Amino acid sequence: MHEDLGFEKLLSEDGFFAHLLGRSPSGAGRDPLYGPDLPVVLLTGGPGMGKGRLLHTVRDHFATKVPVVRLDCGSPVYAHRAGPEPGARSSATEALVEMARRLCTWQGTGGSFAFPRLFAGLAVIATGAAEGTPAAVATEVERYEELPQKRRLPGLRTGDFWKGVISGSLQNLLTAMAGQALDPYSAAVGNALLEALFQSLAPRGMVELERVYGGYPGAAGQPMHGLSNLAADFQARGEARELAEGFLFRALREDLEAAYASASGWLRRVGRPALLLDHAESSLGERLLRAVLTDRRGGQRDRVVIVGTARRADGGAFLHGGLPPEEVASPAEFRPSDCGPPEWSRRLGGGSERAPLADGVLLLRMPFLTGDQLRRETERRQTRGEPEGGANRRRIDAAVARLSGGRPHTVIRLADAAAAFRMSADANDRDLLEAPLRLPGDSATERPVADVLLQELLMDQLPVGLPTEHRGEWLDLLTHLSVAHDEECADVLLRHHQSGHVNRLTAHQVSKLLTDTGWPSCERHFVGDFGLRQMLVHRLYGLRPDGAAWYADHHLLRDHYAEAAADGRPPDSGAFGSVIAHRMNHHLVSGGTADVADHLAATLPGRPREWCAELLEIAQAPYPGGADARRERAQGLVTPEGPALRRTVDQLLHAVWLCEERTRPTGQETARTLAKLLELLSIMEFDGAGQLGKVATYWSGLAANEQPLLRCACTEQLGRRG
Repeated sequence: MHEDLGFEKLLSEDGFFAHLLGRSPSGAGRDPLYGPDLPVVLLTGGPGMGKGRLLHTVRDHFATKVPVVRLDCGSPVYAHRAGPEPGARSSATEALVEMARRLCTWQGTGGSFAFPRLFAGLAVIATGAAEGTPAAVATEVERYEELPQKRRLPGLRTGDFWKGVISGSLQNLLTAMAGQALDPYSAAVGNALLEALFQSLAPRGMVELERVYGGYPGAAGQPMHGLSNLAADFQARGEARELAEGFLFRALREDLEAAYASASGWLRRVGRPALLLDHAESSLGERLLRAVLTDRRGGQRDRVVIVGTARRADGGAFLHGGLPPEEVASPAEFRPSDCGPPEWSRRLGGGSERAPLADGVLLLRMPFLTGDQLRRETERRQTRGEPEGGANRRRIDAAVARLSGGRPHTVIRLADAAAAFRMSADANDRDLLEAPLRLPGDSATERPVADVLLQELLMDQLPVGLPTEHRGEWLDLLTHLSVAHDEECADVLLRHHQSGHVNRLTAHQVSKLLTDTGWPSCERHFVGDFGLRQMLVHRLYGLRPDGAAWYADHHLLRDHYAEAAADGRPPDSGAFGSVIAHRMNHHLVSGGTADVADHLAATLPGRPREWCAELLEIAQAPYPGGADARRERAQGLVTPEGPALRRTVDQLLHAVWLCEERTRPTGQETARTLAKLLELLSIMEFDGAGQLGKVATYWSGLAANEQPLLRCACTEQLGRRG
């Protein structure tokens, strides 16, 4: 797949990122968007939507023209680096050091960057080194020795007023404290380091430290107090450490701003620097985003472009100050298909300090692939010389479109697996999920594409808040929940499959975890993403021989709703109009088609309108694996038993089921079948029969255009993306 697939408008010479960075990919200047109060841009979309791919592509397109650093906040490397000295390092400080080191080697227009302000803060927290000796602290400070000094360019005087910071600080510290044994974070070590640091500064450097660290909480304008407080907060851990880490991130951005705002920077530097935070929904990513958003809400201004990723559609719960969803004011947003990025300005609301962090965010909705893009991607992978005039390719296109919903990563995996795959015109889309796929770089191993996608979309992107004890069973739980419709239905399955567990997940918790991971919701399906649900349903049928796991789950739910109907309980959600319909739905897909047809035939007379709604609810179900005789049954090629009304209802049930499953073409043939059966019913001798003539016209029109008869959030999304 082309790296810029779906992102062409965003990455063009006059696109969003060119104006956000003030520079086009070719190096031409562009009028910058927004500023001086810049929004944090969050790329929103669930697994497989290409957030990380877009950040990679932005870096590749622009990093030779403006300073661009991409950081993977979900990587364990920063925590591993912090591990040896937990009192002097954290994953956040290691990430900041990584950013600074990369920018220290920038060789584009304007040259490399120096980070003396950041260095000062890192130096004082180095006093938390475990041994607490001057040598241990000096060793820790030496890790940052390249940060405060700008790399010299041949023949160019830099006028660097931070000269001598490292050598002077360490030499004075070692001289003053030689031979003393000190506890971790001894006040004497900290004071000696601060004195050495300030003694080495030129007047301009002192002014800068006063401006930056004099503003630290409790410093009262005194930079030594500010640095001491920062070190103490870092040692205190918890929220105090997060405050210190956030201030260090501010110091890094202050260093970048100074490089642009100086007289030489104004003449030599172009565009805006950018920090790209992949997997920003992680704990580290959220801390960095929270820090910059809090600073900017409080009035701190810099020209650093911050682009992060967010799985949740609202950007993340931390942005909204704990408000319930109905009270949340949506952040500004746009989609690549829009004419242009929106106007953006900060909403101050009841005062900037109390405003939600979401006011400082601009959401960029990651695009689903259009039908044309999807067809191009599948077509260019198909083998040459297809039989039947390309009928297989068209069938493959349709299956990829429905199973992926336009989700880019799913498209590419399915299209690769389908390159030499053949599907009959009447095949179920889920047949494609068994197509073998060999991943790039693995020439020996082939796996069914469904297994690859479930690993990549679910297990490789576990919810951030998923408790550790449930990580190993997450895929299995979701597999069973693929047949659930609402939270009550899901809780029945969870109680059964977690029996014996001390700590169990509830349906509400699972639903929240899915939302937090970026999966959409649907009022009629607990797993609200159509393509993901089909992969899970496919896996459920194959868990045990002959679909035993499938039938067991449906029988469990059938029996639960049979008891609920006997007790006269109303439905628990809007997925079904009655618990009887809910029971019949699970009975239908677990071998009870004859019973369902009997029920429908008996309840039709006198209530055609309500009956049609119930029929659609019952038939909104996937078909189990194995041979599929629904089309033959719908067309009367397999003759059902009973009188004319019952036989016609049986045929209609199978025709509607074909339409509602959404995993095979319906088209004109099924539309004609629907119309014929409903018209037959409309002329039978029972109360209200004549009303079914209008239904025949309406339903057949939808089926002819491959539209669902019963709409819900996931089928609406499927229709829009196709």
